[in-house]
Amino acid sequence: MPGDSITDPASGLPIGPLVNAPPARRPERIVLRGRLVTIAPLDPAKHAESLFSGTHGPDKENIWLYLGDGPFADRGAFRAYLEKRAKSDDPLSFAIVQNASGKALGHAAYMRITPEHRVIEVGNIFYTPAIARSTGATEAMYLMARHVFEDLGYRRYEWKCNALNEPSRRAALRLGFSFEGVFRRHMIQKGRSRDTAWYAMVDDAWPQHRARFERWLAPENFDESGRQRLPLSSPMH
Repeated sequence: MPGDSITDPASGLPIGPLVNAPPARRPERIVLRGRLVTIAPLDPAKHAESLFSGTHGPDKENIWLYLGDGPFADRGAFRAYLEKRAKSDDPLSFAIVQNASGKALGHAAYMRITPEHRVIEVGNIFYTPAIARSTGATEAMYLMARHVFEDLGYRRYEWKCNALNEPSRRAALRLGFSFEGVFRRHMIQKGRSRDTAWYAMVDDAWPQHRARFERWLAPENFDESGRQRLPLSSPMH
């Protein structure tokens, strides 16, 4: 039988356990500081140029292929896109700022925010080549997950992506999200049919995920050339 259940004394049928807790808090435009990156409220005036330059090079079609928007014809169109996102509360958008350079090198958002059910999703994620597949990119996802579970009180943290987007699917599993299935013909995106792969992380598993993140992100986990000693998925002992 899926999930937790108890037996209803009146009917003898299985029902879910009671949840004695208030709704989660809505995320706000705050700053989450890490060792390598900072999650900061999206500010087009500060972040548009570095994000545009980083996502509209020769590989722009690949960067934007599975996203709902982009690539954009010019800086003005991209700035208008960011302005719209900066005003929205759901999705609530953040820039991923590299601490060493002060430049925005990525973007992510909290979205489909449902405090009454204590469910929230991370999405609209894009990285410039300067941060993609880097330690900073992993730290960004750790900072956002920690905030969801420890500060805001959510029970379920979701990750969804185009089912054909293999890099995103691998990233979800590497970060600790569990695969839950594919919603077929879930949406039409850029005029094309999209099946959506669903992943989630839940609150009672967060302490173990946090321990893995922190072990992996520790400076001593990397050798002199920057190569990891233990992968993120290594079991805790």
